[in-house]
Order: sequence, then structure tokens, then C-alpha cells
Amino acid sequence: MTPRARLRDMLRQRKLVVAPGGYDAATAMLIEGAGFEAAYMTGAGVSATFGLPDYGLLSMSEMAEQVGRITSAVSIPLIADADTGYGNELNVTRTIRAYEERGVAALHLEDQVSPKRCGHLTGKEVVPRAEFVAKIRAAVAARRDPDLIIIARSDARASLGFDEAVARVNLAIEAGADVGFVEAPQSLEEAAQVPKVVKGPCLLNMVMGGRTPVFDLAEVGRMGYAMVIAPALVPGIMVSSVARALDAFKRSGVHPALPGNLTPADIFAHFGSARWDALRTKFQESFGADDHLR
Repeated sequence: MTPRARLRDMLRQRKLVVAPGGYDAATAMLIEGAGFEAAYMTGAGVSATFGLPDYGLLSMSEMAEQVGRITSAVSIPLIADADTGYGNELNVTRTIRAYEERGVAALHLEDQVSPKRCGHLTGKEVVPRAEFVAKIRAAVAARRDPDLIIIARSDARASLGFDEAVARVNLAIEAGADVGFVEAPQSLEEAAQVPKVVKGPCLLNMVMGGRTPVFDLAEVGRMGYAMVIAPALVPGIMVSSVARALDAFKRSGVHPALPGNLTPADIFAHFGSARWDALRTKFQESFGADDHLR
């Protein structure tokens, strides 16, 4: 079964899909190594690898190429941020095909204007309902593999209210989206209400320090969500931990100890060194002592 089909099967079984956010092949491999059954490619994290904030500054091609790098490195399904689809319905069509060709299992499209902003920042603006729904219709028509999961995300809560965000997601589901994503509900009550009023499976975005309270996974499951992403967990720990370590090194002049006294071999083990070591000798044959002269 392909990763895409596995994710579709988890959705059918109503099994909560938990996908921490990574931003490159290395972080996705760490997510897989920790035992998670799916990973999320965070647009904010990918933007950071370019030295940019999450302001919609990356192109579709840059994001799609990162999808390909990640799916080539892990076997678990990848859920990816596809922002606004990078334009109109024509651009959405190309986005779906580019992501699908690179092995993504699911992606989400949002109703923000372009350039967009991180869903948990202020100052977001959204396009009219009809424009958003048209993009979802284009996405559904563009996919070649019916197992590809299309997630409809609305950021309308911040500017137009909770009811409008729900209405937009429901219209998108009627247009063929598989999962509804009401971004940034602003209370426990709102977050719990989403799966009750959205007419399909729902995704919750957990961002520590964001607009939505952070819940434990058991509570998310009880609320009735189908998917939960945690996009800021890995990038946030990377930024804070690396900044502290570099500051300590700069101030003291002493190389800080690595957590767990990691060695280079320990680090490489997270990224498949055992598989590559096995290839060193797999294709070699044993020859006699004089064979090197022939």
C-alpha cells in the first residue's frame, strides 16, 4: 500500500492522524524515527530554511521540490502546506499536479489573499467565498490519484468570524474537499465545536503560543478530529536549542556537550547510515590473492 493509500485508509478508519511538522528530509526522518505514522511539511518551516518569514514568499516550485526531497527520504505519508495554491485555478491545477507527482499524501489549500501570512499572526485577509470554492473545485479536478487527500483550510475566523469560517469549509467539502480545516479557533469551546458543525473529517492545527489553546492528543481525539498537525514543535525546538547552544559557545569559548553525548556515528544513524554501510560490501565479490594483478 502506498503512503497516500495508507493515509486515506487511516481517514476511513477514523483513526486520529498525528503529524508533527518538519521542514526538510532530516526532520521528517526524525519524525518517522520517533514512531509517528505521518509527517507534516510546514510552510513556515520551509520558509525559514530559505531565511524568510512565513509571509508567502516562496514559490510553488520551491515548495514542491521540498515535498519531493521529504517523500524520497521517508516511508510515512506526508501532509503538506500548499498555501493559497499560488494563484488562480490554473495555478492550483499545476500545484496539485506538482505535489502529487512528488509523492505527497495530502495537502491543504487556504482562502487567504496572496501573499498570505502565518495562520496565527494578525492582519490576515481572505478572498471571497466563491474564489475559494473555485480553487477547491480546480484542485479536486486536477488530482489524478483519487487517494490524494485535499484539505480545505479557511482563515476567515480572524476577520469574518467563526461561523463564516465554518461555512466556507462546508462549501469546500461540498465542492469535493476531503477534510475541513478551520484555522485558529480562539477558545476551547470553538475548537470543540468545529467537528460538530463541519460536514466532514476535520484537522486541528496545534501551535504553541498561537491563537488556539493546545490540547493533549487524547482530548483532540475526544473532540472528534481526524487529523492534528503540530507545525511549530520541531522548528521551535530547533531555533531555541540552537540559539542557546551557539550563545553558550560564543560566551564561554567551550564547545558545549551534545545532549546524550551524541557522537558523529549516533547522528548519522538517524539518517540511515546502517543502510548505506550495508551497501558498501553488498556488490563486492571475493577474489583470489592474485586476482588484483589481472
